[in-house]
Amino acid sequence: MPTTNSITTTEPTIKNGYAKQIGTVGAFFFIFGFITWVNGTLIPYFKIACELKYWQALLVAFAFYISYTIMAWPSSKILEKTGMIKGMRIGLVIMAVGCALFIPAALIRYYPLFLLGLFIVGAGTTLLQTAVNPYITLLGPSEKAAQRISIMGICNKMAGVVAPLILGAIILGNADGLIKELAHYNTAEKAVRLNELARTVIMPYSILTIILLVIAFCLKYAHLPEIKTATVNEKAVNNTAIPAKNSLNFLLGFIAVFCTVGLEVIAGDTIGVYGLYHGLSLNIAKSLTSFTLASTVLGYLFGTFAIPKIISQEKAYLYSSCLGVIISLLVIFVPGSLSIVFVALLGLSNALLWPAIWPQALRGLKGAQLNLGSATLIMGIAGGAILPLVYGWLASISNNQVAYLLLIPCYLFNLYYGLRGRKNKVLIT
Repeated sequence: MPTTNSITTTEPTIKNGYAKQIGTVGAFFFIFGFITWVNGTLIPYFKIACELKYWQALLVAFAFYISYTIMAWPSSKILEKTGMIKGMRIGLVIMAVGCALFIPAALIRYYPLFLLGLFIVGAGTTLLQTAVNPYITLLGPSEKAAQRISIMGICNKMAGVVAPLILGAIILGNADGLIKELAHYNTAEKAVRLNELARTVIMPYSILTIILLVIAFCLKYAHLPEIKTATVNEKAVNNTAIPAKNSLNFLLGFIAVFCTVGLEVIAGDTIGVYGLYHGLSLNIAKSLTSFTLASTVLGYLFGTFAIPKIISQEKAYLYSSCLGVIISLLVIFVPGSLSIVFVALLGLSNALLWPAIWPQALRGLKGAQLNLGSATLIMGIAGGAILPLVYGWLASISNNQVAYLLLIPCYLFNLYYGLRGRKNKVLIT
């Protein structure tokens, strides 16, 4: 008898342990939030420790986020074989391997090896995100999907608030004194001091390695329900193609993810160097990423309590896009260091973009199509690799403030996608 693929899960299991399951998945979002948002501190750190130009330091973001593009589809195939829960465990182990690679990289102060470690961490994060993003979307009523993703966003961005503060204090303590100190050294003395600086990442990344491995082991006993493809239609088992009626909506959703992640990474990872551009000390600038992430947390808190009681996730998406355009204009045209405040406030406008894109882009997809769709959307995270480099190029031919013009077309595209989603909602359900 012909059947169709569908995503199924044991409803009583979900109801009985719903809060525990949300909390467990939230812990995953905290983990890869911590690892992701330390990049904002690693950029100035590597610039000093490995004596890099600004564009070379931005390869930190490129190495991490480009792994999403390369590993997204392989991650989907892995999850088809392992299921979501075992896939999460594998992702955590891969992340641990990437963190461990920081140890030999620090011992020889070799920047390409650091980048390889970041790529491997990103690969593990890709597998983890490919599993947990659709998992949290499906773990409850669809009309509250954005609310649940907002809760996950709070976990992710709270990690982003504390990560730069913790890592910055460890690896860039007394940063301004360090800069003055290096200026007075000869070549040999400077090399010795930079070797010492490079090795300051060994302790925190060793701890991260151990934590990731412990969580991967404990996850086996967390009793999370498996959400997997159930075979109800033999003919459609191998039909993973996105249906024609959904394809344009899905393609635009991919572009929206690309733009949104680029917006988040630019706001979080460039603000430190932007602070230096306006004359702030490195001791202050190294932790500015925390302020961007703090404003993002405020946005997620609003989403958690307001969606869908006060505002629909579709309207929140539209208003966030409009707010992003306004704040971007203030970043560009407000003179002096005051514009740094508005770069931090970009986090507020970015908060509810990602949660709203996923339900809209995945609408109408089922079974294997959902796995493929999730993996393809994850590939859009390459925006976090490419758009910061575009920002760096624009900054090199103009200046760091004018380069934020790049943000405006990205927000405008999100606005278009949100408007289109409201108009065509009936057609793609």
